[in-house]
Amino acid sequence: MTTHGERTRLTPTADDHRVTPAELFFDLVFVYAITQVTALMAADPTALRLLGGMVVLALLWWCWCCFAWLGNVVRADSGGMFAVLVAVMAVVLVVSLTVPEVYDDAPGGLDAPLLFVACYGAVRVLHLVTYWLSASDDTALRATLRRTALLSVLPPFTLLLVGAAFDGVTRILIWLAAVIIDYAGIFITGRSGWRLASPAHFSERHGLIVIIALGESIVAIGVGVTGHPVSVPVVAAAALGLLAVAALWRLYFHGVAEPAEHRLAELTGDDRTVLARDVYTFLHLPLVAGVVITALGMKKTLHQVADTDHYGLAEPLHGMPAWALPGGTGLFLLAAAAILLRTTGRPTPALLATGTACVAAGPLIPHIPALAALAALTATITAVLLLHTHPARPTTPETPFQPPAAD
Repeated sequence: MTTHGERTRLTPTADDHRVTPAELFFDLVFVYAITQVTALMAADPTALRLLGGMVVLALLWWCWCCFAWLGNVVRADSGGMFAVLVAVMAVVLVVSLTVPEVYDDAPGGLDAPLLFVACYGAVRVLHLVTYWLSASDDTALRATLRRTALLSVLPPFTLLLVGAAFDGVTRILIWLAAVIIDYAGIFITGRSGWRLASPAHFSERHGLIVIIALGESIVAIGVGVTGHPVSVPVVAAAALGLLAVAALWRLYFHGVAEPAEHRLAELTGDDRTVLARDVYTFLHLPLVAGVVITALGMKKTLHQVADTDHYGLAEPLHGMPAWALPGGTGLFLLAAAAILLRTTGRPTPALLATGTACVAAGPLIPHIPALAALAALTATITAVLLLHTHPARPTTPETPFQPPAAD
């Protein structure tokens, strides 16, 4: 008979641990959260709102990363841990509901910025408490948790509360300072004490969040044409957008994720912890951010192509969306290059050159039709995919198959 203690205890993982259905369920709330970030930026497509959206994304990323680390050492489908995940899902869902109003609180109802900050703080506290309870015999981990609370949770949370009392650019800058302090605190405290039991699980978890971000790009394509008739240009733009997303998926999973996971598996102890922190917690954020920004550009592109009452096919993108379409992809490619440099120690000229060119291409986009810009972006991603992930030729001749000798 299963006792109450067995149902509620935190169960440690092993080195062969893989992602559980409970973690897939947990990720569902972040699908909505990322969609809300794109909507936040699309509602006011300016450079300032782009910065504000990235600040919100960085805070949401921290909420997700906390439990990616925790789920690597404690089974997410154990009774106690699953109860915590459901509680965090409820809190993050509330956070997601506040995102559209986080910089422009609507009259009536609760104070959205303050509620956003309070829920964010609750997620961080739940993470630290659960980690503490799971490490009853690990004095080094508990010492790291204390340092994290003092350096990476309390000061940023205080700044977030202060920022909620201001409006506009002041709030964005104060919250940006909180994010920087938070990440600096983890950089300082993240060199030892943390545990990483299963490299395969950790890599798979981050691959899933990349898929969620890529899925948001596909959702953005559909949202961009909502309410407009399906035409030949709309079908062409949707197909081009899907091809671009597919190329990014292929580039990540066949050119970036595999060497990162292999290198993580080769290391042990603090060396593994530091690599995981650098490659996954830090460098995957700009990679995911690049996908979200590209999704914003695709959404605006599809909207212009579909809305024939206000735009012609020769109409280009303008303002921040004109940079977002190639710039988000450039950020993705530069982050991928940084991940491979940190993982293998070797630069990737194709990713670096193409990523830099995409980031710098913003001023050119307002001079060409939006559909042509999307076609050029898709061709560029496909080209860099072929350059970076072409199959290597075998260095030794293959041994022909020989049937086993008869007994």
